[in-house]
Amino acid sequence: MSQTTVQKPIDKVLAELKAKGIIAKAESESRGSLEVTKNKIIEIAKIMKELGFDHVIAVTGIDFPEQQKIQVIYHVSSYSVEDLQKIIFAIKTYVDYKDPSLPSLTQIWGSAWTGEKETYEMLGVRFEGHPELSRLFLPEDFEGVYPLRKDFKIKLEGLFVDKPG
Repeated sequence: MSQTTVQKPIDKVLAELKAKGIIAKAESESRGSLEVTKNKIIEIAKIMKELGFDHVIAVTGIDFPEQQKIQVIYHVSSYSVEDLQKIIFAIKTYVDYKDPSLPSLTQIWGSAWTGEKETYEMLGVRFEGHPELSRLFLPEDFEGVYPLRKDFKIKLEGLFVDKPG
């Protein structure tokens, strides 16, 4: 009796990426991730779209002030490919404080539009080529440190203080 091994959808994605020379990892049966330099993010996004990842769920970032950089993370998934509908893949890259810019992925996934705007507003990452990079939540005349950066202070009674942890 022969035993057939059924390949999990996440393993199939990892194998397809590996065949293209892209190193990615599974974090669970429904989560995967890869890191890429910012100059390769467009290329990787196109490959992920070709594999069936047809939309961006979220764009977010993590501030690393001690390293003077911000990690930008795109979470992508699929509506159209049944095997991929339960998979969320994180595409991670970094930008430096000195040049916090990244090519916009709105040309590949229109659904990156809102997440890029929010990441711009809250962390100060500029998405080059974004069709409308403007504020969503803060007033246009807002000044100061970006609210999701770790050096942001809350103004309380005319003083800037650290929020109690």
